[in-house]
Amino acid sequence: MQFSEQHQAMRASVQRFVSEEINPHVEEWEKAGLFPMHDLLKKLSALGLLGISKPEAYGGMGLDFSYEMLLAEELGAAHCGGVPLAIGVQTSMATPALAQYGSDTLREEFLAPAIAGEFVASIAVSEPGAGSDVANIKTRAKKDSDDYIIDGSKMWITNATQADFFCVLANTSDDKPHSNKSLIIVPRNTPGVSVGPKLEKMGMRSSDTAPVFFDNVRVPQRFRIGDEGAGFLYQMLQFQEERLFGSALSLKGFELCINSTIDYAREREAFSSPLINNQTVHFTLAEMLTETEALRALIYRATENYVAGQDATLLASMAKLKAGRLSRELPDKCLQFWGGMGFMESSIVNRLYRDFRLTSIGGGADEIMLGIICKLIGILPKRAKA
Repeated sequence: MQFSEQHQAMRASVQRFVSEEINPHVEEWEKAGLFPMHDLLKKLSALGLLGISKPEAYGGMGLDFSYEMLLAEELGAAHCGGVPLAIGVQTSMATPALAQYGSDTLREEFLAPAIAGEFVASIAVSEPGAGSDVANIKTRAKKDSDDYIIDGSKMWITNATQADFFCVLANTSDDKPHSNKSLIIVPRNTPGVSVGPKLEKMGMRSSDTAPVFFDNVRVPQRFRIGDEGAGFLYQMLQFQEERLFGSALSLKGFELCINSTIDYAREREAFSSPLINNQTVHFTLAEMLTETEALRALIYRATENYVAGQDATLLASMAKLKAGRLSRELPDKCLQFWGGMGFMESSIVNRLYRDFRLTSIGGGADEIMLGIICKLIGILPKRAKA
């Protein structure tokens, strides 16, 4: 991928933002279990970073997804995973379908304020019995005159406690699971919407996550994104940006994990010699950096295909799978070299170890990615008919 001067200027802008507006506050936000999202989004919006690939008519920059991917890569340099994740939900998980398929009125009402940093967006798809199995969701939206009445619950919803609106996937008919769903915008302040207590998580602690409940929630049908029954398709397309963004988020985090381990291994002595002098240590670090660069190349290639209008499902799924695998393997190897210090929460490698673990779960587990890849290359066994 060849980056233009505009790409490089955006990269530098995000680098400054991370070093000046995020990293100095990470310790405070990690302890609090959330960060002031409206305030941070306002600052991102002032730099044009919340609507990079969104239509200019609604405050976006109208650029292609390669710029969005650069945003993700540089946000990954934050000294935690929670803040970049929350921003990614705003830009590349809760709003792509709205930007592409929403009516002009709907985009004016919800997309424009999200790009301006006035509204926090949240994607509400996962349920207690339907995480990666999106087709199995139970939340239902029944028609009543010109409205929908929504009942159900969602689980593990990022940005939930600070959200101004949710992009909700709900069943809107009794048709087949892949053609009975719709994406519907539900404002947080709608009667019947309630957000449960903030969940205590293994990692991503500076990102607020909570269950969301819908009890006889009435919203106008005009809040539906695009065609009724097309929600599953829209969400699958939305997943492409989510998976590319999430994979790109891991790159600078991997490098931070490796480089901090290099620094520690140079300082730590074992048996009268710096730890890094052991061949096992410096060979492992070199291989991990090589794996990171290989992932970067895969992400860049998938992004190029996506920008060119080609189907990037295969490469995006491969990138997500590889990022998930490395998110478990790489921090584990690095933490081992830190010894007892790596087991302390005060070490950066400890936080990265905890935060990265979500990568192989969120946005589709590794096993889902493998299933997609097998299907696309023609080796997934067909289900026997009942």
